[in-house]
Amino acid sequence: MPTLTDVVAGHTTLQPDDVAWLQSLLADWQIIADLSFADLVLWLPDQDGRGFWAGAQKRPTTGPTAFVDDLIGTFLPTGRRPMVDQAWSTGRLVRDGDPEWRDDVPVRVEAIPVRRADTVIAVIARTTNLIGFRTPSRLELSYLQAADDLTRMISRGAFPVPGQRSDHADTPRVGDGFIRVDAGGRVVYASPNATSVYHRLGHSDDLTGDLLADVTRALVPPRRRTDEETLSAVLGGRVHRDTELGGGSVTLVLRSIPLRPAGEHVGALILLRDVTELRRRDRELITKDATIREIHHRVKNNLQTVAALLRLQARRVTEPSARHALEEAVSRVGSIALVHETLSQTDEEHVEFDSIADRLGRMVTDVGASRARVLRRGSFGVLPAEVATPLAMVLTELLQNAVEHGWPLTDDADGQILVEADTLVGRLHVRITDDGQGLPEGFDLDTSVSLGLSIVRTLVESELGGQLALGSAASGGTRAEIDIPLGESD
Repeated sequence: MPTLTDVVAGHTTLQPDDVAWLQSLLADWQIIADLSFADLVLWLPDQDGRGFWAGAQKRPTTGPTAFVDDLIGTFLPTGRRPMVDQAWSTGRLVRDGDPEWRDDVPVRVEAIPVRRADTVIAVIARTTNLIGFRTPSRLELSYLQAADDLTRMISRGAFPVPGQRSDHADTPRVGDGFIRVDAGGRVVYASPNATSVYHRLGHSDDLTGDLLADVTRALVPPRRRTDEETLSAVLGGRVHRDTELGGGSVTLVLRSIPLRPAGEHVGALILLRDVTELRRRDRELITKDATIREIHHRVKNNLQTVAALLRLQARRVTEPSARHALEEAVSRVGSIALVHETLSQTDEEHVEFDSIADRLGRMVTDVGASRARVLRRGSFGVLPAEVATPLAMVLTELLQNAVEHGWPLTDDADGQILVEADTLVGRLHVRITDDGQGLPEGFDLDTSVSLGLSIVRTLVESELGGQLALGSAASGGTRAEIDIPLGESD
C-alpha cells in the first residue's frame, strides 16, 4: 500500500511545506474519526487537474466503518464525488443532508477543505455508516460537537496547530476519557470514563460546572503535578499541550486541544488517560534494568578478583609452563569480565563490540612479550550478550596465539595484527591476519592439541553456531577467519 509521500510524489504538485502540514494533521486525525464516528479519507489534487488521489485513510474505533476496502492510492475523477469537487473549489465545508449507499451500506458524506495559510491543499471526505442509526446520547452529541468544531478549524487553517505535537507516546484517545470545557475552563461535559478517572483521584461529585484546573489542583498534591502555569493553561483549555499528573496511587496523562471554530476561543477538548498501570510497569522495568546492571557489575568484580588471584598464583609458580597456563587463564577471565563491565554500563543486553575488541587488543599486547600491535578495520556492530561473551573469548585466544607464536622472543621487529570485521545478510565475518612467521609446517587444525585452539573451535562451532578456518596469510603470516550467524539479534 502506498504512503502519503508516495502518492504526493507520484501524482501531485504539493510542496514540502504542504506535505508537512498534512502529516501533522494525520498525526491527530484518529481523534477526529473517533469523535465523528466516521471514516476519513484524505483526497489530494491530481497534478493535471483531472481529479483527486486518496493519500490517507482512517477508520473510527468508536463506530462501524463505512468502507470494505482500503482506498489509499485510488483515483477519484472530477465529477464522481461532487461534494469533494465543491469543497475544493469553494474552500467551504459541504454537507449533504440526504444519505447515499456505498457497498450496500447507507452513509452520510461531508467534504472538508484542508487549508494551509490561505490555500486549500486537500479535501477530507468524512463518511458515516448509518446502519443502526438512532437518537444520539449526550456523550455522542458532545463528541459530534467537538468533531464539528475541529473540522471547521481544519477548513480555516487553524488545525493542526503549527509546531504542536503530542509529547507522550501514550497520549490519550477519545475513548479513554473526554471532557469538554468552556472558554473559562469550566466543565460542560465529562464522559463516564473521564468521571471514573477523577473518582479514582478522589473526586466524588459530578464534574459538570466545576473549574477543571481547581478540582485537579485540590486532588493532586503540588509535588505530583506540573508547574502551576502549565496546569492552569492545559486544564483551562488555553494551550494545545500534554501534561502528566500524579505518580503515586493514580497517574494521568491529559491533553488539551483548544477549540476556535470561528476564530474566537469557545472552549477546549480535554482528553485524559489513566496510565497508573503503565507507569508501575515502567518503574518495574527500570528496577529490573538497574538490577541486571548491578549483577553484571558484581560479576565483573568477581571475575577481576579471580583474575587477580590467578595472577598472584602465577608469580609464585616457578615452572614456566604452569606460569604460562595461569597467565592464559588470566586473559580468558579478563575477556569475560570486559563484556560484563560493558553490559553494566548499558540499559540493554546488547553491547557495542568495537570498543571491547579494541580493549582486548590492547590487553593482549600489553602482557605479550613481542612488539606487535593490533589494528581494527570495519565494525562488529551491536551484539547481544550471548554472542559478545563467547566472541570475546574467541578473539582473545586468537590474538594471544598471534602474539605468542607469530614472532620469536628474540625477534625485535615490530609486528602487526589486523582484525577485520563486517556484517552481511545476518552474519558476522571476522578475519584476523598477522605478518609473523606463520603456521608450523604440516599444521592441521583438526589434529591440533592446542588448548587455546580447542577452546576457540568449541565456542565458534558449538556455542555460536559458526565456522572457523585457519591458514596462511598472503603476507606469510597466519590468517584466522570466523563466520557466525547473528539472526534477529543483529
